[in-house]
Amino acid sequence: MRIVIVGAGQVGFHLSRHLSLEGHDVVVIDRDPERIRRIERELNVLPLLGSGASAKILEEAGIDRADLFIAVTNSDEVNLISCLISKEYGVKRLVARVRNEEYLSPGSPLNEEKLGIDLLINPDRVMAEEIVQISQVSEAFEVVEFVRGRVALLGYQVKEDNPVCGLSLAELKGLRGIYDFVVVAIVRDGQTIIPRGQDVIRPEDKIYVVVRKSDIAAIEYLLNFTSRAPKLVFIIGGGRVGFLVARQMEAKHIDVRLVETNRERCEELSERLSQSIILNFDGLDAQELIEEGIDQADLVIAVTDSDTTNILASLLAKHHGARKCITRIDRPDFIPLLGKLGIDIALSPRLVVASQILRFVRRGAILSVATLLGSEAEVVEIVVPPSKRFQQGVALKDLPFPSGAIVGAVTRGSEVIIPSGETILKPGDDLVIFSLREAVSGIEKIFAPE
Repeated sequence: MRIVIVGAGQVGFHLSRHLSLEGHDVVVIDRDPERIRRIERELNVLPLLGSGASAKILEEAGIDRADLFIAVTNSDEVNLISCLISKEYGVKRLVARVRNEEYLSPGSPLNEEKLGIDLLINPDRVMAEEIVQISQVSEAFEVVEFVRGRVALLGYQVKEDNPVCGLSLAELKGLRGIYDFVVVAIVRDGQTIIPRGQDVIRPEDKIYVVVRKSDIAAIEYLLNFTSRAPKLVFIIGGGRVGFLVARQMEAKHIDVRLVETNRERCEELSERLSQSIILNFDGLDAQELIEEGIDQADLVIAVTDSDTTNILASLLAKHHGARKCITRIDRPDFIPLLGKLGIDIALSPRLVVASQILRFVRRGAILSVATLLGSEAEVVEIVVPPSKRFQQGVALKDLPFPSGAIVGAVTRGSEVIIPSGETILKPGDDLVIFSLREAVSGIEKIFAPE
């Protein structure tokens, strides 16, 4: 597939790297010579210096042969104009990142449908939705849903005092009783392992588990994790993301205390949020935070525009007894360092947006893709095709599955199956597969329609 990407910032770079590794023909356009040099130096793509809103530059990029166009510059106008130009050249699928909420309103004359753009993605909305979803499973550092919310992939960090430490996956399987789950990956010392029965869980491992959503509580009990919906949440930063998170948490009847330094913004938030308590002080003021009950907080969400403030506010909250923190980080290269500092979850808006776009970029039988932050792995949702191989049904163990991939769940109609090697796959089955990035092409070959 030929893909043209306009914008070589963090989102564009991440998308380019991911899609080029999958074997797609990727062209990247940007006006910044330094970004173009980085792309040229580090990625196997075609870099092009110029404006994505220029028809001449788009022609040089071969826009008339493109199957997919993605515009992720920092300018809404450039993103929209470049999409509209690409549409005139016959590109079938268009994606644009937009920050202005007006473009997302159903009644707007410039919304997604009226512009003819397949996906308009707003970073603030996507970030807020990710935060709220993670907050509902308090022990997990990552939560991704599949099959219309019936299957969940959960990431947990195993502490030293957890009784599952020292158990092999085969031993863990023997303890699970009536509740099925699959440990699809272990991340240890920065390396992602697709585990087998003999692999042993160690302290500080990050494990990824696929479960039926209805079984989450039972599986957490078995694995000695205890999640509960937060009752008291502090939000540090009253910007767009902070406001959107507060509004969604109000709808869930959660006690929200939103800290914002700007007095005028506090007055605006007070008018727009009916139940949240708006606090006008610095999010790094320990005395004020303690007086307002930060030590009793189930969750602290630091989402100011400053990485430094977010990191320090999270560390301060944890020091004074907050149970969990979610920290916004604009520099994704900092994320691997923050866990060692005691920060529970670090989210980069750019990587969250890139992951959402990759879910939209469907390939063949693949329905969606979720890239896992801080891991060279992803989860794909794929439908078994009506090909000759699957007509009579085939056992998982009989498929030439790449070693870097594992099936976490099979959905057939209303039934969700947590599979074993004996599970029979049939045409129309919906699979959730955890895969190292280099194994994706092998998965595509197995499930390619004839």
